Amino acid sequence: MKQTTFWLAMMLATTTATAGAAQDLTSQMEKFVTEHVIEWATDPIIVDAIVAQNAITGSYDQAKINELDALWTAQSGMAGIPLIDGVLQNPTSDFLRQRIATAGGTIAEIFVMDARGLNVAAAEATSDYWQGDEVKFTETFPKGPNALHFGEVELDGSSGEVQAQVSMSIVDSAGAVVGAMTVGINLTSLM
Repeated sequence: MKQTTFWLAMMLATTTATAGAAQDLTSQMEKFVTEHVIEWATDPIIVDAIVAQNAITGSYDQAKINELDALWTAQSGMAGIPLIDGVLQNPTSDFLRQRIATAGGTIAEIFVMDARGLNVAAAEATSDYWQGDEVKFTETFPKGPNALHFGEVELDGSSGEVQAQVSMSIVDSAGAVVGAMTVGINLTSLM
């Protein structure tokens, strides 16, 4: 009961925060991303995986993307599904899981998207395959290098953690934007 009351108080405080407090939270998230995420966000294991998938998905039309997204959603939670397993069981996804393991509970999720907004790698399955119609993609990839987007603060029902997603564009060694990445941050660990 005390924990539930604490979380409700946290959510109430977060949703009724002054502009200054909200800015402080954004500053803390930006500091965390700058100090702990940017250093590995352009690791060749991430960039190379995005570039390789871009070579495949670059010719996909919207009908193909919608078909794959519907397939992902319909098969989510099932074992032995090539589309989902291809995203979750690869060296880049292993790398993302290692980043979560070494973040001391501050990172809840990470997933990487290609130039179409399709999942390339993820620490855990996402609810859908195509992120291209969501702000995590539309406010990063098309905005160019160094784009950051701070998502809404939410209470994760499964973990009980107060979280927000921070998304960023991913660039290759020449500075060209090749994809995007979203990192879910447990805000309670920043407070």
